[in-house]
Amino acid sequence: MTAPLVLSFDTSAAHVAAALLSGEHIIGFKVEEMKRGQAERLMPMLEEVLAEGGKSFADLDAIGVGVGPGNFTGIRISVSAARGLALGLGIPAVGVNSFDAIEAGLDHPAVPVVPGPRGQGYLSPKGEVPYLATEEELNDIAQDLALATPKPDSLVEQIARLAAKRYQDSPPAPAPLYIKPADAAPPKDPAPVILDQ
Repeated sequence: MTAPLVLSFDTSAAHVAAALLSGEHIIGFKVEEMKRGQAERLMPMLEEVLAEGGKSFADLDAIGVGVGPGNFTGIRISVSAARGLALGLGIPAVGVNSFDAIEAGLDHPAVPVVPGPRGQGYLSPKGEVPYLATEEELNDIAQDLALATPKPDSLVEQIARLAAKRYQDSPPAPAPLYIKPADAAPPKDPAPVILDQ
């Protein structure tokens, strides 16, 4: 069996990151920090990463995508792109959560933490439902255990490596990992008046 070619990407935080994995080797890679514009930058970046590796979309065996937790809109961007590409190319898309990706990249014992709003952080204790921990709780944990937060370059590389291991197991379509509901407020404008004819 030939080594799989996996294109992975992540937009779950203030970045766009992509990696192209062939077997055990990353042959294309790009990370850009950005707070806005991930939707416009993602597809051109994927084409650049493929070109760097001398490959095309038609060569891919699977897509790996970061499903969060993280920025609500960013997660939707990458997950919808992964599902669309997988459908169009007829290949599987594998969702990889940030906790698994962080843990896969560790070379020492540590607790994976995804930064959240206002000094908080998302935790996923073994066998428990992930949740948003307070800053105080994170400080308490850090007194006994090391905390590991994601770095976009390592995160997207580990997403590719985990997707390469999982893609043949008929994974379900990737779905966002939302730990808390979106905090968008409803519009404050009054509803339009509908006139009778």
